[in-house]
Amino acid sequence: MSRAIVMTETGGPEVLKLRDVAMPVPGKTQVRIEVHAVGVNPVETYWRSGTAGRNPKLPYTPGRDAAGKVHCVGSDVKGLKVGDRVFTTGAATGTYSHHCLADQNDVHLLPDDVSYDAGASLGTPALAAYRAVFTRGQAKSGEKILIHGASGGVGLIAIQLAKTHGMYVVGTADNQRGVDLIKSVGCDEGFIHNEKGYFEKVKKAGPYNLIVEVIANINLANDLSAAAKNGRVVIVGSRGEVKINPRDIMVKELDVRGLFLTTQTLEEKREAVAKLTAGLSQKTLKPVVSEVLNLDEAARAHIRVIQREEGIIGKIIMRPKL
Repeated sequence: MSRAIVMTETGGPEVLKLRDVAMPVPGKTQVRIEVHAVGVNPVETYWRSGTAGRNPKLPYTPGRDAAGKVHCVGSDVKGLKVGDRVFTTGAATGTYSHHCLADQNDVHLLPDDVSYDAGASLGTPALAAYRAVFTRGQAKSGEKILIHGASGGVGLIAIQLAKTHGMYVVGTADNQRGVDLIKSVGCDEGFIHNEKGYFEKVKKAGPYNLIVEVIANINLANDLSAAAKNGRVVIVGSRGEVKINPRDIMVKELDVRGLFLTTQTLEEKREAVAKLTAGLSQKTLKPVVSEVLNLDEAARAHIRVIQREEGIIGKIIMRPKL
């Protein structure tokens, strides 16, 4: 037997219940992982609440990001063995669990000097950050980039990727603590987006060749005004509709590009993972963990990841009690 967070209906955080479940059995190309740390992402709250566009098949265990040890491998798995320290970039069964299954292409070796908490901070936010900056954003050395919500999981990794690439990085955060954090990982300038009139300061620090936007329904119109001629705006997240003037796009010949991680090809994922793990090994990429909760506190984790209560910054991690 194993244990996992199981939801039998969509709804509020209270639908997330820790239950006994059957030990998952890997298929030929799958790996069973003993989970030591789980990364919590905002998108998982949309699946839980039934607002992701389509509802999950119930009963359902959320989660794609985890780090732990290989517990068992399928007969056709290559390059991984029992006991290996690994992290995931996807999962066949939810990672909010003591044990999960993942395809071998979504399981990657974790350097010995990188913690399980840091490994679980990769996955979704790291792939999204890499895709936003490079695959969709087509970042170039010497350019200026604006990263909204830079103190979150995606933003903190995007800062480090952009800085290592030779870009001038400007970011926004909820509070001074967040600004101090984003500067500590490489941001050249930081602004508090809860302050009145903050965007005039952001705009003055521009214009920006590339803007990474995590809350487009609030910021997109401002982004268009702050972008440089021929600039790119990559939308990583949005929580509603937004009103913009298309002429703002026309006159500067801007590109507004969407990002949806599930469209990523296997080749694109392999490229991203190779660059990310190289950053881990070379110490140019350091995931920031803000808080660690127990797996049975999944409901609390979902509240905190969305409401950002108490000005939380960085990544939220859950640990199973093994």
